[in-house]
Amino acid sequence: MKKVLVVDDSQTVLTMLKVELGKHSNIEPFYASSYKEAVHLLREHKGEFHVALLDISLPDALDGEIVGLANSHHIPSVVLTGTIDEKVQNSILKKDVIDVILKNDPLSIEFAVREISRTLKNYDTTVLVVDDSKLYRQILRDSLEKIKLNVLEASDGKEALEILSNKENNISLVLTDYEMPKMNGLDLTFKIREEAKKDQLGIIVISSAEAQNVISKFLKFGANDFINKPFTHNEIITRVNSNLELLDLFGKIRDMANKDFLTGAYNRRHFFENGNSIYSKNKRKNTPLAVAMIDIDKFKNINDTYGHDIGDIAIKEVKNILDNNLRASDLMARFGGEEFCILLEDITLEDTKLLFEKIRENFEKNVIDADGTKISYTVSTGIYFGFSDSLEDMIRLSDEALYTAKESGRNRVEIKE
Repeated sequence: MKKVLVVDDSQTVLTMLKVELGKHSNIEPFYASSYKEAVHLLREHKGEFHVALLDISLPDALDGEIVGLANSHHIPSVVLTGTIDEKVQNSILKKDVIDVILKNDPLSIEFAVREISRTLKNYDTTVLVVDDSKLYRQILRDSLEKIKLNVLEASDGKEALEILSNKENNISLVLTDYEMPKMNGLDLTFKIREEAKKDQLGIIVISSAEAQNVISKFLKFGANDFINKPFTHNEIITRVNSNLELLDLFGKIRDMANKDFLTGAYNRRHFFENGNSIYSKNKRKNTPLAVAMIDIDKFKNINDTYGHDIGDIAIKEVKNILDNNLRASDLMARFGGEEFCILLEDITLEDTKLLFEKIRENFEKNVIDADGTKISYTVSTGIYFGFSDSLEDMIRLSDEALYTAKESGRNRVEIKE
């Protein structure tokens, strides 16, 4: 949960904000209706708020002092105002402020909360700035860190590709210049698009090149957006946040297509799309794979005894235990009912045995408390280790091993080589 400080003297506005913020399960809001109450909350929480939503004019602080208070605790803020004065707005935006929003209708309240939500996501979002000018990199870093993005830097395209190749960096967006030594922004865009689609990794080009053919080339090569130099701080924030929101939307659509609704595990479609690539890569390298099928023992008894709602909880617990034991690189999917399939690479036969025996023991010792109803169950696992004619055939062989585990008394791990 991320903490949000909300300060507004209008009870009507506060009520609307409470409704809108209540739609976000990751937000823990704290409300104040005056400068004095805000000071009290800041002292109580030692200034540890992730973001603030502030009314610029309060009964005991008419001239925006609340913004300075939030700034003194390094809290980025979205400012609400009843009237927009361009001079005042520009003055406020020079402070640590994400945006200034006119609070004139429910839609503006919804927009303000969306800005808050975006900033909270930015805490866990990394962007890469690529420019041979140290000055421009610093200008961009200052703007991006203002909205709480994690910023990495590269001075040319080649250095950028090295940073991108480290998957642990988990970069969501690249902001690149055009003219750079070693590798320019156009070549960098082309190289990135060989590995990642526009809906997976965003690219914003920031360049002084105004020729229409340059902009067209970038867009054809796969850039998501183009910003001309010189740019304003507000333009960068708006365009970056907009592109990140689009990427989030694309991610949600992918999840709907690729993930199981009940458990959030990947589905069969995603498993085969990605599993066949893993199979082909390891086949070329002649390195063995492990395919495991896991199935809840006597699952029908759980449904018959406790009902399907408890049965659903039991299935979701399989995903939880597997998540706690598998590596991030392991491919796991719910194949249907209470059956899950896992594909593992870069693992030995001995480590495969140890892993799934540990998983079996975790299930054996686990007790689920579902609203006072305590249930426990075991699982059986069938594994095929090595290589067969296809991924489908490896799954068939692991399924045969699972059948052997069931027939041999359940709560067992059976391996075929």
